[in-house]
Amino acid sequence: MSTEPPAGSTTLAPAVQLSGITKRFPGVVANSDVDITVRAGTVHALVGENGAGKSTLMKILYGMQPPDEGTIAIDGVPTAFASPADAIRAGIGMVHQHFMLADNLTVLENVVLGSEPRKGLGLDFTAARARIREISDAYGLDIEPDRLVDDLGVGERQRVEILKVLYRGARILILDEPTAVLVPQEVDELFGNLRELKAEGLTILFISHKLDEVLSVADDITVIRRGTTVASVSPADVTARKLAELMVGSALPVPELRESTVTATEVLTVTGLTVTSADGRPVLDDISFTIHAGEVLGIAGVEGNGQAELVEALMGIRTPNAGTITLAGRDITRDSTRHRREAGMGYIPEDRHRQGVLLEATLWENRVLGHQTRPPNVRGPLLDRRGAKADTERIVAEYDVRTPSIDVNAAALSGGNQQKLIVGREMSGDPVVLIASHPTRGVDVGAQAAIWDHIRRARADRLAVLLISADLDELIGMSDTLAVILRGRLVAEHDPATVTPEQLGSAMTGAGREEG
Repeated sequence: MSTEPPAGSTTLAPAVQLSGITKRFPGVVANSDVDITVRAGTVHALVGENGAGKSTLMKILYGMQPPDEGTIAIDGVPTAFASPADAIRAGIGMVHQHFMLADNLTVLENVVLGSEPRKGLGLDFTAARARIREISDAYGLDIEPDRLVDDLGVGERQRVEILKVLYRGARILILDEPTAVLVPQEVDELFGNLRELKAEGLTILFISHKLDEVLSVADDITVIRRGTTVASVSPADVTARKLAELMVGSALPVPELRESTVTATEVLTVTGLTVTSADGRPVLDDISFTIHAGEVLGIAGVEGNGQAELVEALMGIRTPNAGTITLAGRDITRDSTRHRREAGMGYIPEDRHRQGVLLEATLWENRVLGHQTRPPNVRGPLLDRRGAKADTERIVAEYDVRTPSIDVNAAALSGGNQQKLIVGREMSGDPVVLIASHPTRGVDVGAQAAIWDHIRRARADRLAVLLISADLDELIGMSDTLAVILRGRLVAEHDPATVTPEQLGSAMTGAGREEG
C-alpha cells in the first residue's frame, strides 16, 4: 500500500503508524504483530470478523490499553498513551461501538463532560448549546441538546457519540460502525461530510461490517483476521466478495428468503395500538397489523419513529393507551412480560448490552435470563443448573457460539458471539412469534449469515417473525411483507420483491409519502 500523501497534504509522515502491535489476554492473543499505516487526510477502513482484534487494536490506539509489544507513531512521532486523555490531547477521538453515555444526563451534558466551557467562574452552557446545534446542523445529526439521553434510541445515541468527538475538535477520528442505524440517504450525507473533513486534513479510521460502504468511502483498507493483518488493499482493486473472502474465508452472504412459507394461520394480531409519552405526545398512533405463521413482517423506519415503543408494548414492558394485542387467538394486551414469554414470545432486543445479556454473568446464567420459569432451566420451583448448562452447551454447538467454556462471563465474548447466544436462547423453547429488533446489528458477515439462516429455518417451521432493522438490504431480503413506520404511524406498505433501498429510504423520511 502506498504511503504517499494525498494532494494538498502538508506532511509526508503517516497520521497513524502501528508497528508490530501485539496484545495478549489470559488464554487468548487478541493482536499478533499487527502493522497498519494510515495516510494523513484519508479515510482508512479496518475490516474483520467480530473477535478478529479490531476493537482491541483501536483501544490500544486510544490509550485504553497498553500494547504488550510494538510501537505507535502519530504524525511520524513515536508515542505512548497512558490513558484516553493522552490520546485526546494528541487529537484522537473515538466513537465506540458500545456507547459511553450517561443516561441520566442531557445530550449537552454528555457532550461537554470533561470539556466544560467556562465563562468567568461559571459554565457557559449557552455557547456550548450553540456549538452543539451548529455541529448537529452541519453534519445532519439532528440532535436536540437538551433531551435526556435515557429517552434516546440507539441511533440517536450513536449520533451523540459522533457529536462528542467533533465537539472536541479531534483531527484523527476512530469511527466504529457509525452508519449502523442510518438510512441510505443519511449514509450518503455522512459520507459526503467525511469527504469534506478529509479535504480539510482530518484523518478517519472507519470500522464497518458493511463492505459496500467500505468500498464507497475508504481510500485504503486493512483486513484483520484472527488478530493479525492479512491484507492492505485499495478499494479499486477489490470487490465486496473478495473482502469477505479475506475476512472470513467465504463468499459474502446474501439476505434472502427464497420460497414463501406464509400460511393462513394468524399468530400475532395488533389492532389500533396507541401509546403516548409522559407528556401526552402520541409515540404510537393507531398501529394495526397481522403476522401469520411462517411469515416475516419487516418494519422499516428512521430511528426514533416509534419502533422501540412498539417492541416494548408487544413485550409488555410498556402499557398501551388503546388497542389490543392478540397472540394465537388470546388477548394478551394486559398480560405481564412473563406471561407473554410463557405464551411463546421470543425477543431479540435492539441493544444486547442494555437488554440482552448480563455481561458479568456466565453464558449458562444468560441462557436462563428471561426463561427462568420454564424447563430446562427449572425443575419444579427450583433452578435446574444441570439442565440449564446442558442446554447452553447445545446452543453453543448449534449456533456456533465461539467460547472456551459456558462458564466464562458474557463480557469475554465478541459482540457477534454474544448475539448468537441471544438468538439461540430466544429460538429455544419453541416460540410461536419472535420479536427481532436489529438482530444482526454490529456483527460480522459470518455471524450475520448464521443469524439469517436460523431465522429462515424457524420461518420454515412456521415461526412468525416481526423484524425491525436499520439494514434495508436485510429488511428487503428477509421480509415477506414490508411496512414503514413514520412518526408513530404505519404509513406505507411495500413489496420486498420490487422495492429498492432508495424507495424505502424515501418512504422512511416522508419524501414522496405514500399513505398505506
